[in-house]
Amino acid sequence: MTLDPILVEQDGRVVTVTFNRPEARNAMTFEMYETLHDLCDKIDKDAGVRVMVLTGAGDKAFVSGTDIRQFLTFKTKDDALGYEARITRVLGRIANMTKPTIAMVGGDAVGGGMFMSLACDLRIVAEHARFGAPVARTLGNFAAPFSLGLLAATVGPVRAREIVLTARLVSAADAKTIGLVDEVHPAAALRGRVKELAAHIAELAPLTLAATKEAVRRMIVATSPGSLEDLLLSCYLSEDFKEGARAFLEKRKANFQGR
Repeated sequence: MTLDPILVEQDGRVVTVTFNRPEARNAMTFEMYETLHDLCDKIDKDAGVRVMVLTGAGDKAFVSGTDIRQFLTFKTKDDALGYEARITRVLGRIANMTKPTIAMVGGDAVGGGMFMSLACDLRIVAEHARFGAPVARTLGNFAAPFSLGLLAATVGPVRAREIVLTARLVSAADAKTIGLVDEVHPAAALRGRVKELAAHIAELAPLTLAATKEAVRRMIVATSPGSLEDLLLSCYLSEDFKEGARAFLEKRKANFQGR
């Protein structure tokens, strides 16, 4: 039986969107990204919704990034830039929601999954969850300016650099210490806490919340590095990136050569 890859559930004025590929650690396909973008549009326009919650099915992963199989066909500049433009479009749509958003992280948020959680206003996480962008160890690609900007805006540019350079996964406890997440709870208590928080926020003045979100968004935009196309292409069009994708799917360590 094929499961719906994205589930939508409304409880009062709160909508929960669940990434539903637990067998693939909720890795995102291109179609899922487009569905999420359209859902954000729909939810933002719905006067009956005050809060959106994003979460992943199961307790292993929130989202483990993009389904790696889709990278095997990358050959051209347009492939690379088109992919990052797609991710930026979706993350930007989440970040630009006028309504408050909560990432309920019940498992690892890695790569695109971490950036997706950072596009949300609040991150409420299970104590076993981990965060990171280990692309220097796995694929050998490069995060788009918008994604990297989200991380830097959350923990500062120096800490953001350290997380990417070491390719480490940050524990929930450490993530709380550095400001990467807002709250950490036992897994059994996570859903109840998010339901409570979302219900509370849904009662607050929506125009005040929307104005605050927009003000912070403008602050982040003001510090954006702009286009980093040359850096994106130096990684995505490399032999190392091809090796990284093959190695990931073959479940072996990548042999990076720096070319």
